[in-house]
Amino acid sequence: MSKGNTISWSDFEKVEIRIGTVLKADEFPTARKPAYILQVDFGPEVGILKSSAQITDLYTSEELVGRQVVAVTNFPPKQIGPIMSECLVTGFYRPDGAVVLARPDSPVPNGSRLA
Repeated sequence: MSKGNTISWSDFEKVEIRIGTVLKADEFPTARKPAYILQVDFGPEVGILKSSAQITDLYTSEELVGRQVVAVTNFPPKQIGPIMSECLVTGFYRPDGAVVLARPDSPVPNGSRLA
């Protein structure tokens, strides 16, 4: 059993976890912690969403473009400094605090939901 809070299956079903492809990754110089501003294409149903992602330790902006990422797409938009973040790109913390992106091991269509 997980040591975190237990949620119901219906709670989990409400979370839209989708695949998207990074179209653009710009430096976010005014962020409190080093970050990129990502534009991610989630396909025709969801469209292109913006996200602030603190993933600068392991990824350059150049290598992020074209990469598929896993994100939560149905959080309400959140103001982060001068940008409105529209999705949450997911990853896992390493012991040193760097974030490793969650992503599929083979390509899937943009907008596909976690099964």
